[in-house]
Amino acid sequence: MADLFEDYRLGPGWDEMFSEPGIPRETYEALHATLQALSSAELGGRAEVLARAFLDQGITFALKGVERPFPLDIVPRIISAEQWRVVEVGVAQRVRALEAFLADIYGPAQVLADRVVPRRVVVTSAHFHREAAGVVPPNGVRVHVAGVDLIRDEVGDFRVLEDNVRVPSGVSYVMENRRAMANVLPEVFAATRIQPVDSYPGQLLRALRAAAPAGTADPTVVVLTPGVHNSAYFEHALLAREMGVELVEGRDLVCVDNEVAMRTTAGEQRVDVIYRRIDDEFLDPVHFRADSVLGVAGLLNAARAGRVTIANAVGNGVADDKLLYTYVPDLIRYYLGEEPVLPNVETYRLEDPDVLDHVLGRLDQLVLKPVDGSGGAGIVIGSQATDEELAGLRGQVRRDPRGWIAQREVALSMVPTLVGNRLRARHVDLRPFAVNDGQQVRVLPGGLTRVALPEGALVVNSSQGGGSKDTWVLAPAPRGAVEPDVAALPAAPRDGTSARPAPRGGPSARPLAPGGPPAPDGVTGGLPPTRRPDPGPDAGPVAAQQQQQQQASRLDGGTPC
Repeated sequence: MADLFEDYRLGPGWDEMFSEPGIPRETYEALHATLQALSSAELGGRAEVLARAFLDQGITFALKGVERPFPLDIVPRIISAEQWRVVEVGVAQRVRALEAFLADIYGPAQVLADRVVPRRVVVTSAHFHREAAGVVPPNGVRVHVAGVDLIRDEVGDFRVLEDNVRVPSGVSYVMENRRAMANVLPEVFAATRIQPVDSYPGQLLRALRAAAPAGTADPTVVVLTPGVHNSAYFEHALLAREMGVELVEGRDLVCVDNEVAMRTTAGEQRVDVIYRRIDDEFLDPVHFRADSVLGVAGLLNAARAGRVTIANAVGNGVADDKLLYTYVPDLIRYYLGEEPVLPNVETYRLEDPDVLDHVLGRLDQLVLKPVDGSGGAGIVIGSQATDEELAGLRGQVRRDPRGWIAQREVALSMVPTLVGNRLRARHVDLRPFAVNDGQQVRVLPGGLTRVALPEGALVVNSSQGGGSKDTWVLAPAPRGAVEPDVAALPAAPRDGTSARPAPRGGPSARPLAPGGPPAPDGVTGGLPPTRRPDPGPDAGPVAAQQQQQQQASRLDGGTPC
């Protein structure tokens, strides 16, 4: 019924459903018609069924110590085939550039010699690990899985907010959201051609098997989890089950003479590929934290010897550094010879004294982010901060300008969201997932849409009361129909291999000049944890490290969510 949209107001961001009040965009016409035919009681009843289904399946997370169903909003987000083509090409382009960069800095480091990226930016990154230097993956792939966080700006254009190429998480919610939504809005599914997302586990397994050491005819793949006390354990178990591989903890593996084996009831079985969901710092106590009980001693040596593949590769976190993020457009030009398809959000680098002074003079108009922060931790939205908070921030930034970036405030796009018994505009972001098998970078048609549920909120992570939406990517027009014109997009090589560095004298990196009117920021946040099993009597140090790993890396992509 029309009462669902009663008093619905277009918000400060670009509204994805409505081009103007009451007029839906073409991509949303079928959904809008379905919602218009429902009363608020009928839609609320379906929403309750949705929440109950998640609760019954154990898809919950803890908010302030209380377990509750993972909040999946009943109104999906819809992206047209033409819009998705831009995302698909842009994300794949970004992954290929970061692949080339990681191969370069852990190898010849030509990009540093050519001063495309200052050496200090790399060597001062908390996640640049010299231990990974010279470790060459069997098929050259370091970023087997990537999650690139996107927002849509004030005119509806996609922009990259940050890169996640360590162990990005959240794809389990993409699959579970779709399964649940198909049951509560069947009439919309029948009227809409939506691209499926259930191919992801098969794509991931093929990529992992393709990364096996040379000469391995039938590689053994495992998923390495910190354990049941980690909030992303649901995702780890789901992916292992869907791929048909073993889910193991560090104590299930042993490394002897650079060979990794899995303990089984039938004896030790060789392991060829490890899809790890453990941070670098906990992965190998020989090279990283000596007190780690989550990893496997000698694992990095086995990878260096070419006897096992670690996915994603050790040391990828340097590409997640928010200061390095500002150089990615130049890396695309340097390695690929292409212009970026997806632009960054306008960002200031604060190591330049003039830029620093300029930013400190207008803190109340900008968003400040710690370069190593995640899960929304440490982010200050200047327009929403108190004078005391800005004063404290000013001191922190002056003491450590390398540790911060500043961005203009971007109004995240908005999608109608069920709040009480009415639909209201709420801000969203998007995390598409890409899988690289060494031949092609495939972007799953959809992704995790995170939504800030409180009115006016911009931080979308679950710890701030956020939730998610199912993301529907419409299928391309049937053959014979008019296809969207993507000829203007830069060519996207299909081989997925890392390009060689350009000759000396590549483009230099400069601070980006901010532009556009101030608006609320596209702040990315963490992914909602799922319900953790009862810790049982043996919680002790293992549980503490499982939770410490999660807390140290937060929930926004570098690690389990």
